[in-house]
Amino acid sequence: MARSATKTGIEKGQGTGFSKAFGSFSADDIPAAKEFYSNTLGLDVKEHMGGLGLNFENGMSVFIYPKPNHQAATFTVLNFYVSDIRATVSNLKAKGAEFEKYDGDVKTDENGIMWGKESNHGPNIAWFKDPAGNILSIVED
Repeated sequence: MARSATKTGIEKGQGTGFSKAFGSFSADDIPAAKEFYSNTLGLDVKEHMGGLGLNFENGMSVFIYPKPNHQAATFTVLNFYVSDIRATVSNLKAKGAEFEKYDGDVKTDENGIMWGKESNHGPNIAWFKDPAGNILSIVED
């Protein structure tokens, strides 16, 4: 007999009942993460359940949890929209952020910016890492 429900037990076409969602990722040094996210990035950071809550004006939140055997993801875990990528990269560099440099399919300039709009290769974007090695990006909106 075929089942009409998905693996979550919710029938197709019906609402999930989910009212909100949040993302999370780990870090191996919560005090260093707090310093980086609050002072370097200027985010609203609250200590929460042994980790950190990042809270955004649009209601989105991200939880950074402690993990002693943390291994940084090899992909972007958090993207920030900005109106002026050149100015934001300059500002973050002045605060100590180091931007990744890529060559190949994803090619960045000397400041770490991939000018995707100009090359019809997506948005203008730049990648950098937090103290735990997690990859973050800024995307020009």
